[in-house]
Amino acid sequence: MERDPYPFYRTLREGFPLVRDELLGAWLLSRYADVRAALGDTRLGSVDTGLSPAYRGLLEPALRAAAERTAHVLARRIGGRREVDLVAEFSGWLPAAAAAAALGLPWEDAARVHEWCRTGPVPPGGSHPELEGLLRPHVARRRAHPGADLLSALCGARVAGQALSDEAVTGLAGTLLTGGGEATALALASFLANLLDHPAQLDLVRARPGLIPGAWAESLRRDPPAPVVLRRATVPITLGGTTLPAGAAVACLVGSAGRDPFRYADPDRYDIFRPDPAHLAFGAGRRFCLAATLAGLAAECGLRALLDAMPGLRWAPGFRSAPSGLMARAPRALLVRPSQGPF
Repeated sequence: MERDPYPFYRTLREGFPLVRDELLGAWLLSRYADVRAALGDTRLGSVDTGLSPAYRGLLEPALRAAAERTAHVLARRIGGRREVDLVAEFSGWLPAAAAAAALGLPWEDAARVHEWCRTGPVPPGGSHPELEGLLRPHVARRRAHPGADLLSALCGARVAGQALSDEAVTGLAGTLLTGGGEATALALASFLANLLDHPAQLDLVRARPGLIPGAWAESLRRDPPAPVVLRRATVPITLGGTTLPAGAAVACLVGSAGRDPFRYADPDRYDIFRPDPAHLAFGAGRRFCLAATLAGLAAECGLRALLDAMPGLRWAPGFRSAPSGLMARAPRALLVRPSQGPF
């Protein structure tokens, strides 16, 4: 299952679109239409930042500038090597390092967050036993002396006329640094693997960078970083003709939905020209999602930086990526050669 869950997903879609899994303690939803509806249903509770799309114009420039700068530094550092593991040296570092740079935090803090994510799972919402202690002094300083960084922007943001509390600011910053960073690192690894597995499409993206957003969306559809998204019913709710009680856990199988043949033609194929990937990797709501924005910028800026520093980027001889994991899925290594040189 961890190596290849897709036959199981197919069985669920075809014969058991809503079924109780006693081991997980949740009802499984596997078809695209059902999963999309559930992810957008406010009766199925989830963590909500409360930020409206209006904040995109305020926060996205800081994230973009940080992602561009961080990706360039990381790519240049590894571009001249004979072989390199892009997970260990690039995709695993870029999201947390870019988030820390955008927030105006020192590199040492990014390294600590990276170590937390590497050594064990981070609880939902970016809550980590040491994270609040790391962020609170920074928040206090930004409250007293605002700067031009993202953390200062969050400290000055207002929702429904009210300033965000310290808890809300640290929660948003924590989501970027850990929850968003971890998911983005996994998604970025799958994105790079999909392009390296399809060198003709990689060549097209190299020649036409405007194709990157579509290539990224297609990778999220085919290989989402979190194939299983858990929700809990806040009131009794009817799904697929079955009424579930308040408190029932619902597992939205995003990994199955993304390969539903009733929604996508030839769903197992990676195709950067797919007309409407409509992925569900970061939910289906209308809220401005900091994590999704960071992920998209990390993918765009990261790929551009890698292709600039590694013009002949390709798999190392004999290496093939092997995605694994049920709740968090991605290749755990990406061994590549940066150039076409005589190595």
